[in-house]
Amino acid sequence: MADSPNCDLKSLSPLQLFERVTEQGEKVRALKAGKAPKDEIDAAVRMLLSLKLSYKTTTGQDYQAGLPPKDLVLINNGTAKEEDEDLVDPWNVQTSSAKGVDYDKLIVRFGSSKIDTDLINRIERAIGQKPHHFLRRGIFFSHRDMDQVLDAYENKKPFYLYTGRGPSSQAMHVGHLIPFMFTKWLQEVFDVPLVIQLTDDEKYLWKDMTVEKAYEYARENAKDIIACGFDVNKTFIFSDLDYLGTSAGFYKNIVKVQKHVTFNQVKGIFGFTDSDCIGKISFPAIQAAPSFSSSFPQIFNGKENIQCLIPCAIDQDPYFRMTRDVAPRIGQPKPALLHSVFFPALQGAQTKMSASDPNSSIFLTDTPKQIKTKINKHAFSGGRDTIEEHRKYGGNCDVDVSFMYLTFFLEDDDRLEQLKQAYTSGELLTGELKKVLIETMQPLVAAHQERRKQVTDEIVKQFMTPRKLAFEF
Repeated sequence: MADSPNCDLKSLSPLQLFERVTEQGEKVRALKAGKAPKDEIDAAVRMLLSLKLSYKTTTGQDYQAGLPPKDLVLINNGTAKEEDEDLVDPWNVQTSSAKGVDYDKLIVRFGSSKIDTDLINRIERAIGQKPHHFLRRGIFFSHRDMDQVLDAYENKKPFYLYTGRGPSSQAMHVGHLIPFMFTKWLQEVFDVPLVIQLTDDEKYLWKDMTVEKAYEYARENAKDIIACGFDVNKTFIFSDLDYLGTSAGFYKNIVKVQKHVTFNQVKGIFGFTDSDCIGKISFPAIQAAPSFSSSFPQIFNGKENIQCLIPCAIDQDPYFRMTRDVAPRIGQPKPALLHSVFFPALQGAQTKMSASDPNSSIFLTDTPKQIKTKINKHAFSGGRDTIEEHRKYGGNCDVDVSFMYLTFFLEDDDRLEQLKQAYTSGELLTGELKKVLIETMQPLVAAHQERRKQVTDEIVKQFMTPRKLAFEF
């Protein structure tokens, strides 16, 4: 960040100003901690005060760490909600557009960075192979500090991966596979440790279920995650209900985060109210803690300075904006993030899928017949009302759910482009496009089911036992 007073602050948006104040505050803390010369500290403090004044002039609000400006603040449980704005938070996704969420606007609102061609090319150079089709197709579209992770990798410095799953039901759907498919690829190409958090405590706090049921779902979901092909020697899967009681390092980091985040901040970030139970209010610190390597002393040999990279859907970003704000104050590196788009419901891209609605997605327990019926009956079409109109005007791939699903699961770029051209021109009918999706999803789900059958309780125990992994730190 340039900290010259001559910078044209008037051209910055409220959110950009907020980020500038946050970064300058971190710089001041770092200078003081490093016992920098007094004149250097004084200059940084003057710049901080100037930025805070500009922020207040622009927004009419005093700067509060971790609490973005109110015209863009996370409300309604975590997101801006103005007229025609998308609602995006860790629990809800709603948009009025059949195309789905406007991700370009979301990048601006959340203050992340777009994954552009330059970054994709840099990843390709670093790993020496073609990037995953999730990157090539913009399914993972946004990031925070991925350039720093690549710097570390190119300089032979270690990092690790962290992702998670909230086990709200016994059966996962195909959309739940997206972060794990991509995380598995990242782990393989970079050859790094991976920790996977199962937030069974969160689901107990938010859902109408017992602690025992939440834990049972966690173990069942672990089988589906393991079936994605993770290496037991490089991967640690843990249940919060289990691991929190056994790891002093994990709990210490939770307490450190809790001390540095106020009730007002979590209310602003997550939309909590005075009637929410205190478990909800304290939970964000639990999701933050795996971002710090000292939470896993058995893996990292007690080292605290190893950076974390988190692949996740962008609705989880509020947790990690909070984490990144806290990290420098507790002497930890900020986690980096890679954000994915949302996987659309069969009925359209306006909302997230619901585990309580079996027709909202294809579940990993579905039979080939169920998959065929769901797609034919429920997959929202971008086709025309009649065959004649479709042949004349063509279909709309931007809203057609069958085509959206194929962008996730059909790996052949040339085949996908052929389907797009044929559907857009009217050559390919909706029923024919659905048939391609059915033929893609049936073997994919069947293969997953076969792998899952091989995952025994003993294998789950191996993955979930705290232990040293196949890395030296």
